[in-house]
Amino acid sequence: MAPLESARRRQGTRTRRLAVLLIAIAAGITVLPGVALAAPVGQQLNAADAALLNGVRLAGLWEMPAGQMAAEKGQNPVVRQIGAEIARQHEELDRITVEAANKLGAAIPNDPTPEQQGWLTEMKDATGARFDQIFVTRLRVAHGKIFPVIGAVRASTRDPIIRKLADQANTFVGDHMQMLESTGLVRWAELPPAALPAPGNDGLLAAASANTGPQMGISSTIVWLVFLGALATGGVATWRMLRRT
Repeated sequence: MAPLESARRRQGTRTRRLAVLLIAIAAGITVLPGVALAAPVGQQLNAADAALLNGVRLAGLWEMPAGQMAAEKGQNPVVRQIGAEIARQHEELDRITVEAANKLGAAIPNDPTPEQQGWLTEMKDATGARFDQIFVTRLRVAHGKIFPVIGAVRASTRDPIIRKLADQANTFVGDHMQMLESTGLVRWAELPPAALPAPGNDGLLAAASANTGPQMGISSTIVWLVFLGALATGGVATWRMLRRT
């Protein structure tokens, strides 16, 4: 073989080897931005955020019909007036809640709980002053339970949609408690005591601490391990291809 032809072939072999090596390295490098972009940013809807979303939704599902009953059969004119207003406001809050759930892709209840359905049945069977007392007592206690949950989640949530919902729900619930108290029928001595979360408590208020946990994402260490692994794989493939040339 002529020296010139032999040199050309050696040059061609070196060029092919270099091209294969560069392709392998490029393939490995492309893994890095791909993994980074695919990594979830922030954390998914956690227990506390979901509890608020479901709690506000459930409140509307039974308090809307309860308010409508109060508007129709309340004996006290004030009860009839605030019943109509609470029903109207809960309809608006329910719309806000459904929109938030849709944005988050979260499933929410469509029916009141059996306990809430029992309260509605209790109101349906009552009349006169007894109905007024049941309506005010049931709704005031229910609002008192959800009110601190709203504050706890609002204070720690990392989700802007949940934060906005908490702000809006806080306004509605605060107004409803004041309206119910304006009837003069709230039995203060019978209200349940404040449920302050104790250390290690697994209750709804303590669930807000879930918002302070580490964010769920892919760490830089994992990204670099994947990247280096891809480079190693590309290097082995390149070495095998070069051996066959």
